[in-house]
Amino acid sequence: MKFNRILLSATLIVVALVVQVSVLARLQLPGAVPDLVLLTVVGLALVHGPVSGSLIGFTAGLLSDLAPPADHAAGRYALVLCVIGYLVGLARPDNGRLTSATGPMAVVVAAAVGSTLLYAGVGALVGDTAARHVGLGFLLFTAAVYDLLLAPFTVPLIMALARRAENDPLADAGGGNGADVASGWLSSGTGLRIGTQRGGLRVKAARSRASRAGRIKGVKRL
Repeated sequence: MKFNRILLSATLIVVALVVQVSVLARLQLPGAVPDLVLLTVVGLALVHGPVSGSLIGFTAGLLSDLAPPADHAAGRYALVLCVIGYLVGLARPDNGRLTSATGPMAVVVAAAVGSTLLYAGVGALVGDTAARHVGLGFLLFTAAVYDLLLAPFTVPLIMALARRAENDPLADAGGGNGADVASGWLSSGTGLRIGTQRGGLRVKAARSRASRAGRIKGVKRL
């Protein structure tokens, strides 16, 4: 992994974990808790792919296992996020761009449901039956809803930062295709088209050619 990628990923994971422990975990919402750490792993894995996604997920999960007030065995959530990071990384498009918000939203829902099922499954293997008392179905539903509501405010930003840390031309507003991997989410449903700057550059170039032709004609007449 590149140094910029490691530094940015570590910073985002630490910030997400602090917010998760100090704010989100104290909301006392019914059912599950909004999982900012999971959304951070999802955003980074969608940009960096399955291998980096699994490493990022394992690191984020291990830090979550060790952060207070964790009440489960260390390594449990690390295993879950490692698997989720790898699977989400497989959903990364080959061209590095997403054209709509449908794909990322489906990935977020799948990650929320999958992480809850994996966590409950690993817990059942080690004798943790907390999910049975709350109701697994209710946990799955609330986890998907909470993460889906939080995702539009976090995942696009994380993906954009990850692109810029990679020095990817897709992250430059005026270069290449003029859109990064988060453009599909940010522009979906707004009626706006990413790449208007490129159209503006074309108009400017056409005006420049027209003015140049006018000057040449004026010289010929003289």
